[in-house]
Amino acid sequence: PRPKLMDEYSGKRALSPTERKKRLKPLNDLFSMAECCLMADTVQFFLDRDIPFCPRSAVNDVLGSITGTHISGEFHKKVAQEPAKYFEDKPYLRAVLDLMKESGKRLIFVSNSPFWYCDAGMNHVIGPEWRDQWDVVITSAGKPSFYTEDNRPFREVDIGTGKLKFKQVLKLEKGRVYTSGCLKELTKCINWKHPLSFSPDGDDYDDIYSPLTTPNIMYVGDSLFADLVDAKREFGWTTAAVTPEIGWEIELQRKTEFIIADRAIEMLLNSLRLYQRSLGTGIRSKDDLAVMDKMERIVSRWRDEQTRLLGNPFGSVFRARYTPSLFAHSLRRYCDLYMSNVGSFRHYSPQHRFYPESPKLLSHEIRGTNPECCDIDDPIFNINC
Repeated sequence: PRPKLMDEYSGKRALSPTERKKRLKPLNDLFSMAECCLMADTVQFFLDRDIPFCPRSAVNDVLGSITGTHISGEFHKKVAQEPAKYFEDKPYLRAVLDLMKESGKRLIFVSNSPFWYCDAGMNHVIGPEWRDQWDVVITSAGKPSFYTEDNRPFREVDIGTGKLKFKQVLKLEKGRVYTSGCLKELTKCINWKHPLSFSPDGDDYDDIYSPLTTPNIMYVGDSLFADLVDAKREFGWTTAAVTPEIGWEIELQRKTEFIIADRAIEMLLNSLRLYQRSLGTGIRSKDDLAVMDKMERIVSRWRDEQTRLLGNPFGSVFRARYTPSLFAHSLRRYCDLYMSNVGSFRHYSPQHRFYPESPKLLSHEIRGTNPECCDIDDPIFNINC
């Protein structure tokens, strides 16, 4: 009932971390879409048939079924049988990999998926010789344990049969396929050279941990919370997130309707700031407050229009109306670059240096562009003209 919903969710109130963990399930990226849709369909199925159910049990069952489908391999088998149906074409991927190789970069392929699934996808996207593009190929890596554990040896995969070999892996060779392993073993099995080593004899750097903790390694991944967060937080790598949603939103932001809505919101908010400045610091009259309330409602309608223009019921993955989402905050905190697909690298040299805009977060940092953020006692206001 609506009264119950209003009592439960109206107003702004903080939830403690314990309460959030107990009551809320984050759905904050494209990987969550399947979970969200299946949960909604399951609940609707129960409601349409008047079947009593426990919400928590329904959520647990949905998550368990999705996890079971991935672990069993049924999902991967279905996709691998029809790669043209399920895999998107990546026309620029091979050119990007070739450019990286020509510039002297060392490319390492690490995936949680089994070899036969990776092989089906990469065969479709690049071709049968796709393994030649990589210095090392690791499948069924078991991320995030691949990062956090330090005693998981590599095993070689027989490319012909898909079976695991029993021999000990002491060196990772190009053209072969490996599974399991961890970062510590990776540094042992690859001839790393320390990026800051200037020794004349060119000896390898003997500290196996040092090659990991360097921004000279760039990790490109499509799962922010499963891959990129640990890569940045634990090892300080340069991280690049593949976020398809950004491509859709950039295309939308270029449309005339969205630009009009954005300009209207900016104009209305600026008018509200200037209106309040003209009123001074005194008590507002009822008419003053009524004017501001009406303008705020107009702003709200324009924001609703922007949400409608997104064309989906979920809204933007980067914002909840005008408030940055958890995904957006995490993307800014843990990712140096983000793009709609890896093909975006083709627009830059492998030695390109990115100089992002200053990350101004607080109002006093952007006071020059925001007429409402100023210190009235600042000497700049005491200049006699």
